[in-house]
Amino acid sequence: MAALMTPGTGAPPAPGDFSGEGSQGLPDPSPEPKQLPELIRMKRDGGRLSEADIRGFVAAVVNGSAQGAQIGAMLMAIRLRGMDLEETSVLTQALAQSGQQLEWPEAWRQQLVDKHSTGGVGDKVSLVLAPALAACGCKVPMISGRGLGHTGGTLDKLESIPGFNVIQSPEQMQVLLDQAGCCIVGQSEQLVPADGILYAARDVTATVDSLPLITASILSKKLVEGLSALVVDVKFGGAAVFPNQEQARELAKTLVGVGASLGLRVAAALTAMDKPLGRCVGHALEVEEALLCMDGAGPPDLRDLVTTLGGALLWLSGHAETQAQGAARVAAALDDGSALGRFERMLAAQGVDPGLARALCSGSPAERRQLLPRAREQEELLAPADGTVELVRALPLALVLHELGAGRSRAGEPLRLGVGAELLVDVGQRLRRGTPWLRVHRDGPALSGLQSRALQEALVLSDRAPFTAPSPFAELVLPPQQ
Repeated sequence: MAALMTPGTGAPPAPGDFSGEGSQGLPDPSPEPKQLPELIRMKRDGGRLSEADIRGFVAAVVNGSAQGAQIGAMLMAIRLRGMDLEETSVLTQALAQSGQQLEWPEAWRQQLVDKHSTGGVGDKVSLVLAPALAACGCKVPMISGRGLGHTGGTLDKLESIPGFNVIQSPEQMQVLLDQAGCCIVGQSEQLVPADGILYAARDVTATVDSLPLITASILSKKLVEGLSALVVDVKFGGAAVFPNQEQARELAKTLVGVGASLGLRVAAALTAMDKPLGRCVGHALEVEEALLCMDGAGPPDLRDLVTTLGGALLWLSGHAETQAQGAARVAAALDDGSALGRFERMLAAQGVDPGLARALCSGSPAERRQLLPRAREQEELLAPADGTVELVRALPLALVLHELGAGRSRAGEPLRLGVGAELLVDVGQRLRRGTPWLRVHRDGPALSGLQSRALQEALVLSDRAPFTAPSPFAELVLPPQQ
């Protein structure tokens, strides 16, 4: 079974043990750890923290000796003053070692891969990519998250499938990988507990957009998975953490560099998040669209991103000679039904009734809709003028759906899993006034005037000739010497 251990020690570090492994080029740890106020003052004033300093802070976070105000102050100091690559590497490793590490059979070493996204609207890539990679011979131990704010969470989408259980022990994860080749589970208190505490604090201290903190949070969770390769989908645009490609590229380079320093092969894809990915937004609707993609159909932008990210992972992990060959293998898994077969196995292994899993994966789109949560009402919006669809802005669409119950404002809030929206048009398409362009699935009363206006303003029309929408994929930042 999968064992849990801290790298190199076999146990979590003791609260006072700040020595760690490998200084990543930082000064030797001092014998007496500094007090937290001194560490906060150092970083506030632009100082550079040693490995002992960083490990001391993380240990205090986990053992409860760091007060909430001190955690917030340190996060803000890091947000304002930054961290260099070596500091960020040590923070990442300290977070990863704050709990326990997943251990797999030695024979799986080169097969273990994963993907992470910085969050988007309509981003159901993980639901498709994990089983597609499993169909290509990989093992995908995906530790995923829930939605907060305007972005949807992978776990929430999967929980719209009756019976799906995201809580799995490390031993159960190994069984899942053995049976299906992939699993998608939540972060447990055993794995990277320091990140869970810092993540919650970042959300309420306006430090979410700190490059070192984002990097350490993402990579620490992946380090414990024992991966051979990781691809991170870094979003940029109007509905992303980073509004432009240059800022996203800075995070991408940091992720790749820190990953390399810790022995993890990371590639970062920069992808546009101005419009929703695919045509559906909302938990059950996105599951339907993911199934459509695994039928070898569905929206071209979703398929393009799945094959691009999957191709990069197969190449990085040595399962394909080139990115293009890897992308072709992923596309074949979507077209020949093998990805869908892996998805069905994963559903059944994670608690879904086998008959329901089979019906979802073999049924028609109309039959699938009957098996998943549905909103009580549907409401269509009509195009206000003639024109070519230049853009459908993702952010206002997501914010209205959030108000309708598709999102949560604080952890633990219940979701309306059937609430969502379907785009009835494609970017680049010519549209006539009065044609339905959006179908809103809602449980409550009709859209308010304010909500209708916000949605209509999300539709951007132009006078230019119809065109083919570009791929959301912009560029791939690769690890050194790749």
